[in-house]
Amino acid sequence: MATFISLGTLSLSSSRFFSLGAPTRYHGYPNRPVLPPLKCSSSSSDSDTAMPPNGWAHKLTAGLAGIGFLETSYLTYLKLTESEAFCPVGGATCSDILNSDYAIVFGFPLPMIGMAAYGLVASLSLQLATNNLAFGINKSNAQLVLLGITTSMAAASAYFLYILTTRFSGSSCSYCLLSVLLSFTLFFVTVKDLGLQETYKQVGLQLFIASLVILTLNTSYSNSKSASSSLAEVELPYYATEITTPSSPFAISLARYLQSIGAKMYGAFWCSHCLEQKEMFGREAAKQLDYVECFPEGYRTGTKMIKACMDAKIEGFPTWIINGQVLSGEQELSELSQVSGYNESVQPS
Repeated sequence: MATFISLGTLSLSSSRFFSLGAPTRYHGYPNRPVLPPLKCSSSSSDSDTAMPPNGWAHKLTAGLAGIGFLETSYLTYLKLTESEAFCPVGGATCSDILNSDYAIVFGFPLPMIGMAAYGLVASLSLQLATNNLAFGINKSNAQLVLLGITTSMAAASAYFLYILTTRFSGSSCSYCLLSVLLSFTLFFVTVKDLGLQETYKQVGLQLFIASLVILTLNTSYSNSKSASSSLAEVELPYYATEITTPSSPFAISLARYLQSIGAKMYGAFWCSHCLEQKEMFGREAAKQLDYVECFPEGYRTGTKMIKACMDAKIEGFPTWIINGQVLSGEQELSELSQVSGYNESVQPS
């Protein structure tokens, strides 16, 4: 009796969990049901709580691309404003590389191209992470586009790393190395997310993209070198100018006074007008002047003035800055005396 109750209860209470595949049959005992074959069925709540695909790769890619976008935006600003780069490692070599011919690709600043690439990767990765793709593009095509972009960035970074080690041997550029690290990381994360099998199917496309990027860069730099080769041949190593005229007592006294009030003369070693200005003072007096050489390492096409001359916004040589007043070109000693407030009866100690 107890068995009958328990089985009956089990069969009735379990109707929600077991599907009855055939009518109930009775063997021996007409009142005792025989349990049908049991089939487990997944509940609708299990399918509703299934975990969605993990979007960590797209979020990581978006974050890394965001860092690259900020870096290249800063470098673009420096390039367009011709400002000096703050380089925690490598010092002035960051600015040297940023101002070199390799920072221009077919007339466009290289950092600006990098900024566009990083921005596109960040935007597409965010759309993939939120499953909200624009322009009706599906996920598979979006991933292929992302693979193509990161492949081109990795190829370009590999090419620039070669340039850095061969053309700028001994130099260090923290921005360049950071960009290389970001580009390769973005490429490997994209490959990991897409899967090796799918990536293998696209090897031909990747090789084509990488070859096209390297060919484009090489063509741009070859054209740039051929266009400026005639100008690059004109290279002036630095040399010291010799002053032959003697100095008058007035010139010596004026030169000492100009030095005492912080007056500066900015010039270039190859500038004939600078030499003539010094000749006005003579040998002894010229040594007393606070003279700033704007090209102490020599001059060739593309060479920039030293920071002191750039900060003073020097546009020609010679240039005098006396008590905040800017005087361009050669100046008579009487003019310098008047502008500076020189009083011959009052000599600096």
